[in-house]
Formats: sequence, structure tokens, C-alpha cells
Amino acid sequence: MANKTDWRKEIKSWGLILAFIAFLYFTGLITPIMGGVQSILLSTGLIKPKITMVDKENLDFDYKGRFSNMAGAAIELEEYRGKTVFINLWATWCPPCRAEMPHISELYKKVKDTENLEFLMIALDNDFQKSIKLHEDKGWSFPIVHASHGLNNSLQSNSIPTTLVINPQGKIIFYQEGMSNFDTKEFRDFLTGKEPN
Repeated sequence: MANKTDWRKEIKSWGLILAFIAFLYFTGLITPIMGGVQSILLSTGLIKPKITMVDKENLDFDYKGRFSNMAGAAIELEEYRGKTVFINLWATWCPPCRAEMPHISELYKKVKDTENLEFLMIALDNDFQKSIKLHEDKGWSFPIVHASHGLNNSLQSNSIPTTLVINPQGKIIFYQEGMSNFDTKEFRDFLTGKEPN
């Protein structure tokens, strides 16, 4: 009899948990909550970008492409040739993307005045207005663009967030799928071309 009661309690417990998760999912709260939890995890410093692990190391970057900025104007990828470019593919519905955005925003604030360094934060949402609204609500410091004209082969990825760094010679020198806290001294030095101490 005890086993039957335990079994019923177990089913009831799982039912409540699943109902709570369904509530979060259908109200749209699960994405910001998961993003917030993952952002806290990134703040611990346990997840950092592996600068030496580059899947597409020394491949030439394809500068063919066009994006739309927040004002609706076209941005040509060719404009970034000859510069160091930090590129991030993200979407509002992606909790790991939302988790790393505050850290990228802090990184951007610290390095934005570096000569010849650009950030290209590419939103993949179907509705760019959702991306713009989240950007404004969160007060992120970096500008965003929309992949309204598609992505070239260099920007194709199996998952998001995906981050690339392109050097002024047009080579991919950093490539990572998955979230990281990019606001570290090591990564800032890598991005700005400073020699490690």
C-alpha cells in the first residue's frame, strides 16, 4: 500500500513540475528566466572563451553580404574589410544568447574606442522589431543589425549563439558555437591585439 501511495505522490509531483514549466513556456517567461540563470553562471567565470580552440582557424572570411541596421538602412559586409570584427549571431528566443549579451555589452563598453575594431551583432529573429525592443529594454551598449538578406557561408552555423573574430587580413581567428563570458582581460587583450602580460 505504501508503494502505491509513493507512486501517486511521485506522479503528482512531476505533474506539478511539468505544469509549472508549461506555464513558463506558454507565458514566454522561460526564455528570460533561463537567460538570467545562464548569465549568472557566466558571471562566475566558469565559462570562458577558449581562445586557442578555433574550428575554422585561418579560413578566409567571405565579405559578401548585407544587413539592415536599427534605422532600416542597408549595411554592406564589405565595409568591415581591413578591420578586426567581433561578430555574434543571436536571437531573442535563445536563452544562451540572452545570457551572454550583458557580458558582450560590458566588453563593448571597454573596447569600443579601439581603433579599427568593429562589433557586428547579427539578430536572427524573423521580426527585427522584437530584437530592437529587447535591445532597448535591456539597455545594451552595442548596435545591432538584422540578417534580413540572409547569411553567407562564413556565417552559417549549426547553433546559436555563435561568435567569430575576423582579423584585418580577412582571416577567421576565433570561432565558437555556444555562450561565453567574453568580458575577460584575456579576451579583451586578444581582441585589441595587446600582448599578454
